[in-house]
Amino acid sequence: MGKRDNRVAYLNPIAAARARGPAPSAGPSIQDYLSRPRPTWEEVKEQLEKKKKGSRTLADFEDKMNERWRKELEKNRERLLAGGEKEKDKKEKEKKDRNKREKKKSRRHSSSSSSSSSSSDSSSSSSSESEDEDEKKSSRKKRKRRHASGDTTSGSECESKESTKKKKKKLKEDSEKGEKSSRADDSELDGDTETQKKKKSSENKVTVTVTVSDKSKKRRKKKHKKHGKKKKKRTSGSDVE
Repeated sequence: MGKRDNRVAYLNPIAAARARGPAPSAGPSIQDYLSRPRPTWEEVKEQLEKKKKGSRTLADFEDKMNERWRKELEKNRERLLAGGEKEKDKKEKEKKDRNKREKKKSRRHSSSSSSSSSSSDSSSSSSSESEDEDEKKSSRKKRKRRHASGDTTSGSECESKESTKKKKKKLKEDSEKGEKSSRADDSELDGDTETQKKKKSSENKVTVTVTVSDKSKKRRKKKHKKHGKKKKKRTSGSDVE
């Protein structure tokens, strides 16, 4: 059994592309875009003038819409004016009805007053006497009320004076109490400060005594050391001899 030939022929891609030739163009090339037909300056001016003027169809459409809006506005105005006139008519009718009712009521009252005036003339003589008596009684009651009101006002004034005096006394007592309490607080503070000063002085004295005692002890130790050294020297000298 022989081996199978798995070799593949190698193709140079550049050579294959050259053999195929130029690729067909799907769309316009750059050169076609650059060489496109362009309008002259005069044609551009004409187009701009046309845009400024606008098309006739658009102008006709705008005119028609304006006419429609005008007609609708006129209709709405007529409706509003008619409604306002109707409301005015209603208000005028209501006013007239009210005036008529008031006139009828005034006539009725006048007729009843005229009928009662005839009967009141007969009783006027008797009523005048009774009115005089009532006036006298009312004047007497008023005098009594005035006297009573004067008494009440004098009593209320006295009460107000007494209340003001009591308030002043209370204020004085409160102020005196406050002064006494402040004095007591000041005395307590003074006593506290004195005790603190005494404590500080005693502490200073203790520290001074401690420092003095420490110094004296150190001096004694130094003297003892010197004395011991002298003794050693003496003993050493005696041994040498």
